[in-house]
Amino acid sequence: MFRNSIKFLIFLVSLFSTKITSSHPLSDDMANLVGKLSPAVVNVFTVQKNEKNANDNNQQMPFDNLPPQFRDFFKNMPPGFPFGPSPNQPRNREAPQALGSGFVIDASGYIVTNQHVIAEANEIKVKFQNETELKAKLVGSDKLTDLALLKVESKKPLEFVKFADSDKARVGHSVIAIGNPFGLGGTVTTGIISAFNRDINSGPYDSFIQTDASINKGNSGGPLFNLNGEVVGINSAIFSPTGGSVGIGFSIPANLAKPILAQLKKYGKTQRGWLGVRIQEITPDIAKSLGLENEEGVLISMVNPGEPADKAGILAGDVIIKFNGKAIKDVRSLQRTVAESAVSSSANVSIWRNKKLKKLKVKLGELEKFNDVAENKPPENKTQDDSKEIEIEQIGLRFKNLTKELQNQYNIAENIKGVVITGVKNNSLAFNEGLRVGDVVSQISQINVENASQAEKVFRDFIDKKADLILLQVFQNGFPRFLPFKLN
Repeated sequence: MFRNSIKFLIFLVSLFSTKITSSHPLSDDMANLVGKLSPAVVNVFTVQKNEKNANDNNQQMPFDNLPPQFRDFFKNMPPGFPFGPSPNQPRNREAPQALGSGFVIDASGYIVTNQHVIAEANEIKVKFQNETELKAKLVGSDKLTDLALLKVESKKPLEFVKFADSDKARVGHSVIAIGNPFGLGGTVTTGIISAFNRDINSGPYDSFIQTDASINKGNSGGPLFNLNGEVVGINSAIFSPTGGSVGIGFSIPANLAKPILAQLKKYGKTQRGWLGVRIQEITPDIAKSLGLENEEGVLISMVNPGEPADKAGILAGDVIIKFNGKAIKDVRSLQRTVAESAVSSSANVSIWRNKKLKKLKVKLGELEKFNDVAENKPPENKTQDDSKEIEIEQIGLRFKNLTKELQNQYNIAENIKGVVITGVKNNSLAFNEGLRVGDVVSQISQINVENASQAEKVFRDFIDKKADLILLQVFQNGFPRFLPFKLN
């Protein structure tokens, strides 16, 4: 029996030895995939020759307005790392000032990276896995999505990678990040997709993929691959209290990047659709005051004169429910949907107005050409009742016609119309709802307010009806917003 036991142990050892010395299919598959993809991934570094900022160690970098945990990712290389400035040493005018990653998307030499990697660069170079170094030309860039398209000239076709349909990706799918962290050259990390549609306040079109694949300084602009070898995202930021990877990285989705890169390649710039409105989210109180079943949709708080929405008949107080057949859930979904629409194209817009659904057609403008300074129109002639102040005691509010003198006194733009608030009683309904002296009420219950007498009549009508809510459009410090005002 003892001999049989010894033989069994020898068999197990032999079997185990065979297992650990044989090839590992899963590891080999991963290694083969990485070997196939790596030649298309490049290191990107730039040279800046800015006389003014060359010796300024505190010069502002792109994305400095982000929270610290995100902002640190975009800083230049830390002292002591390859290509980075040494401690307390001024930056050399012709030394590389930014290091990042990129990837080839076309055999002819088009390369994708982040805009912040090449910002203000006088010279851009890319280095391939085989140590080949080429000068790159900036085809175009877009700050709002942090994307840039480069072009290099190569004597032979380059290895390239393709984009995935990022909408088909799911939380839990495995991903591979390849890039140039800390200037160390081609580095591979793996992880999974942790979440979608992350907003890190870097721009109006934030919709990042979150991953736990290690991403560090220098990975900016590098690809995030799925296991089919397709680019599902472009690595752009990390969340970290230390500046290093803690397993929370963010990538621009491929489906967001593809139309932007196509525009950069064709025009050298972006061409986004433009409505010409200010918008805000719908709260439960606003939804109730407008007779909406839920908070989906986007409320128009202001329509710019002469812009596409104005020409199409869209009014402040309208709610956009659908845009070109796509349901609009919130502000960000409208911004992205409009921006992705072709300039000068006609869009079908479904709006909610006066508790009814209405359909309009809008010919879109171009965001890049929009001048956000509203047209200044001559002030209208005022009546002799301009000096009359009206008070509504029940809500603790006093207001007057908006005169030239009051515009100057409260710094109100000439294009803003309505009545100016001249008094708010402490602890009153008006005070508790956030109204302040100098605010301008331009709409009450979606009715444009022309003068103080009209505003008084509308207020008292709703008070007499014992209404719970009334929707006001108010300009505060020059910015419009809709305020669900509780009357009791």
